Amino acid sequence: MASKQVLGIFKTADDAALATDRLKEAGFSAQDYQVLTGAPYPEGAFGEEIPKHRLFAFPFFGAAVGFTVAILVTAGTQISYPLVTGGKPILAIPPMAIITYEGTMLGAIIMTIIGVIFESRLPRPFTGLYDTRITEGYIGVALKCPDDRVQAADLVFRQSGAEDVKHEE
Repeated sequence: MASKQVLGIFKTADDAALATDRLKEAGFSAQDYQVLTGAPYPEGAFGEEIPKHRLFAFPFFGAAVGFTVAILVTAGTQISYPLVTGGKPILAIPPMAIITYEGTMLGAIIMTIIGVIFESRLPRPFTGLYDTRITEGYIGVALKCPDDRVQAADLVFRQSGAEDVKHEE
């Protein structure tokens, strides 16, 4: 079944929260709608589902890879081209520690940047319905619903105090 997007524009946060509550009462799930706002509101302020993220895993993975690569490069270089000087060990730990630290940090930083881009879902080629009034302080509730429920969603938005309701063509 095909689905369309409906966007309700609200002037106040209370009206938008009322709309999300009424959408749930009308049988729409929290995964069906998204609250769009230009102002920072706490997560879950409109009754929407708090998104789960895995951003914390990216730096740990990057640090582990950076550490491993740094150890392999430094130890591999010293073993491949040994310089025996005055009975000292071939693997010099203090220089290896510095390069290992730098490799660990580099891996963690690069993977953190990749993680932020990934968790932000960028680039986003299709953004769906949008209204420029959202950047001026209005709040938008974007709902993805089946074709046969578009009129019900429109009615819920209008009864909740929507200034305007837009439909996907």
